[in-house]
Amino acid sequence: MSKPLDGIKIIDFTHVQAGPSCAQQLAWFGADVIKVERPGSGDATRTSLRDIPDADALYFTMLNSNKRSLTLDTKKAEGKEVLEKLIRQSDIMIENFAPGALDRMGFTWEYIQSLNPRLILASVKGFSDGHFYEDLKVYDNVAQAAGGAATTTGFWDGPPTISGAALGDSNTGMHLAIGILAALQHRHLTGLGQKVAVSMQDAVLNLCRVKLRDQQRLERTGVLEEYPQYPHGTFTDVVPRGGNAGGGGQPGWILKCKGWENDPNAYIYFTIQGTAWEATARAIGKPEWVTDPAYATAKARQDKIFDIFAYIETWLADKDKFEAIEILRKFDIPCGPVLSMKEIAYDESLRRSKSIVEVDHKVRGKYLTVGSPIKMSGATVEITPSPLLGEHTDEVLAELGYNATQIAAIHSAAAV
Repeated sequence: MSKPLDGIKIIDFTHVQAGPSCAQQLAWFGADVIKVERPGSGDATRTSLRDIPDADALYFTMLNSNKRSLTLDTKKAEGKEVLEKLIRQSDIMIENFAPGALDRMGFTWEYIQSLNPRLILASVKGFSDGHFYEDLKVYDNVAQAAGGAATTTGFWDGPPTISGAALGDSNTGMHLAIGILAALQHRHLTGLGQKVAVSMQDAVLNLCRVKLRDQQRLERTGVLEEYPQYPHGTFTDVVPRGGNAGGGGQPGWILKCKGWENDPNAYIYFTIQGTAWEATARAIGKPEWVTDPAYATAKARQDKIFDIFAYIETWLADKDKFEAIEILRKFDIPCGPVLSMKEIAYDESLRRSKSIVEVDHKVRGKYLTVGSPIKMSGATVEITPSPLLGEHTDEVLAELGYNATQIAAIHSAAAV
């Protein structure tokens, strides 16, 4: 079966997570992604948080599947020549160097265009060009802090909190992939490449748009009625941390289930949806709340919302999270179990959908990784192992037209 991006060649000049996750997503859909790495060491994540000595770390393998690895010393003339040839034959180059690094290598945008006017240059930035922090070194947590996620996450009596999800890294990579695909379509119309950039701060902010919504509402009304602080708490002039409240206006909270004393994940997320209030009341054994004026409307329930959640917890006390969901789903109540990473790793439905896949690596053996979250009826994503450092160097050089003697000379120059 053909893949959507068959025939597209990508230079993956990225490292760590944001850029590699972008390139990996494109590789999953058939692009030939050539990961350019430093001879001898490669991407820093190859050795970061290793669990098996002398094997590529899971950090690397889970972000670089379906790629080929080319080791190249671009500080040497031989390496620069190879990169120039690669640019001439490629469709996209993705980079996440520090600002100005490509220019200092001699590969300005103008020079890249002279080599290949159809090439799309995609860049991950910490902050957008021109931002007063544009020279700041940025990692995922820094982006979460600067993009609005940290200040709106956590509880009101605690500090700003970083999410366990890679909102600054992989989220930025997914945004960049969208930009690249748009640029490919634009090239189809115009014949020309262009620069595409996504800053990590902007990508986080894009996921925090409802909080920007709330900031404007707060400035106009002085309160946010769907937040736990209303009506008994106080508001300042900034959006507060809302604990586990939902962002869509429907009260929701994480509630204890049977076994919570010993299992830190024995919880469900329970949403009290206005249109499902009658079903909710009947499900938890409180049918009288349907017509009771003190509970019948969302506004009437607001000042008692935590009392309601407390009662639901008593209803949950003799049910584990899976038993609770089986009951609640019959009433069409928006809810779900809090799943640990171990439960996710061995979830049979996630294995069937290939959202979790097992891959066999040449050195480390079998390991689990994520599959593509995007499912298509006309294309199937097969996850292949990440490449060993330089595994495809000779292969790629031969494709660029180098003979065996020239390839040996390039290796020799890189070793000096």
